[in-house]
Parts: sequence; structure tokens; C-alpha cells
Amino acid sequence: MTAYYHLPGLFEFYDLYRVFLPLYHCHREYFYDWCEIGSIYGAPADCLWGGGRVGFGDNRPEDVAALMRDHGISARLTFSNSLLRSEHLSDRRCNALCALFESGGPVRNGVILCSDLLLAFLRERYPDFYFVSSTTKVLTEFEELTAELKRPEFRYVVPDFRLNKAFDRLYALPGAHKRKLEFLCNECCWIGCPDRKACYETVSRKNLGEDCPEHVCASPQAERGYRFSDAMRNPAFIGIEEIQNLYLPNGFSHFKIEGRSLGSALILEFLLYYMTKPEARLKVREEIYLDSSLDLF
Repeated sequence: MTAYYHLPGLFEFYDLYRVFLPLYHCHREYFYDWCEIGSIYGAPADCLWGGGRVGFGDNRPEDVAALMRDHGISARLTFSNSLLRSEHLSDRRCNALCALFESGGPVRNGVILCSDLLLAFLRERYPDFYFVSSTTKVLTEFEELTAELKRPEFRYVVPDFRLNKAFDRLYALPGAHKRKLEFLCNECCWIGCPDRKACYETVSRKNLGEDCPEHVCASPQAERGYRFSDAMRNPAFIGIEEIQNLYLPNGFSHFKIEGRSLGSALILEFLLYYMTKPEARLKVREEIYLDSSLDLF
């Protein structure tokens, strides 16, 4: 009964993970013994195949790959653009990233994707990757989710967050399907949002360099931006007590933490909440960024 967390910001928060991962491995006593890091996912800035969120981060991909390899953590390239066309498959930068990350050493690396066109291309060209069906598909109907779980080409499937609490149907799934599910825990999006797919498509167009109007979020609290306290009040939020008491005992082990478009300070709060024992949270903060001369303003 181990929870595997899939963390945001492979490229975006490289500097944070460069400090956090040695701490995590050298002081395992600071962290819950029932959880592990399953992967870290993301995409660099100006990535044509990128989707979900616009990636950022200008660290050398070789350094990012080396950090993951040194700590034995699976790296996932977030290539969830939903609007790719055949002419986009020859993009040199994305292919170079695949060539670099396909060989991840002892731990296999993966790709998160939405496009079946890209899936077919990657399976043929880079067969050593495993593949994750992206939440950007917005699979809100349980029958759609079940069909996706039956696809053998996907190791994991991330459902729409609005299916997180469909316990009567989730519990009835066969064990093999339960092991493939990866739940998005900390989504702040309005649970009644009718435009989630359109929002993702706008990001896809931006990554393709197309001119398009900004997506206007219709959430009643859109002007507040992302707040973890708001996410915790979302009916679909998955907290650590639910992971321990509901999901793990019923055969679900994989949990995705969102946050690629946020700041590293908030990512640290996710790491503290989901992975760190309460009595050790100050110690982790001190190791990451606190010193006796720190001023907030």
C-alpha cells in the first residue's frame, strides 16, 4: 500500500528539485513511509508538442535528465498537445528531447500525451518510452474512461478530476484497471466548468505558435488564480487521509499533483502537504530556503 506521486515541473522547477531530491533521499525520515515519487513531469519553454499548460524553464535538458537518472526517478515528457498535425511530427527540438530521455538508465521514462497521431509516431520511433493518457482528453463519462483503460498502449490513464469520487464505479473496476488509474489530486478548476477542453485547446494553439484569443475562465473565482486553500475545498480534492483510507486500501496507487504553471513556493507547499511529516515540515523549509536573515518584504 504505497502511494506514488507524480510531481509537476520536470523542467519548470529543476532548481527546486535539485535541492529537494537530495534532501528526500538523505533524510527519508522526514517523509511519510507510505509514499514515493513515481515520476516528475513537464516540458521546456517553447515546446511544440507541449500541452495542458505552457511549459517554461531554460535549464539544459541534459542536466534535467541527469538529475532524474542520478536519483532513480522516472522523467515524463508532457507532450499533451491535442491539435498536432503530421507536419509537426518532424519538429527537431521535440525529437531531440525524445532521443535524450528515451534512454533513462535503470528507470524507464515516459510521455504524457493526448494525440493518437503522436502516440503512433512515438511508439514506432521511440519504443522504450511508456505512455500516459493525458487528463487533457477530458474524459468525464465513466464509459469513456473504461474504454481508455482497456487500451494496452497506455501504462497509466489520468481521468478528468470530476470522476475522482465516483467510488461506486471505481471500486468495481478490475484490479488491472485500478493499477492504471492516476488521479489528479489538487485541481482548483471549477467543478462545473463546461469549457475545460476549450481551455486546453487554447494552450495547444499557443504552443503551435498560432494566433488565438485568450481563453476566458468562467469560474466564479477565476480572478483569485490558483490557491491551494481553494483546491482543498473542491469536491474532487484528494487529501492524504483519503489516499490512505479510501484509495490505497481499494487498489489505487497513483496520484498526480498539478502545478506546472505555478511558482516553486507553492510546489513546495504541495511537497510538504502530500509527502512530509508535520513535525519535519519546518526542517524541510529550512533546508530549502529559510535562513536567519530572510526577509519577506
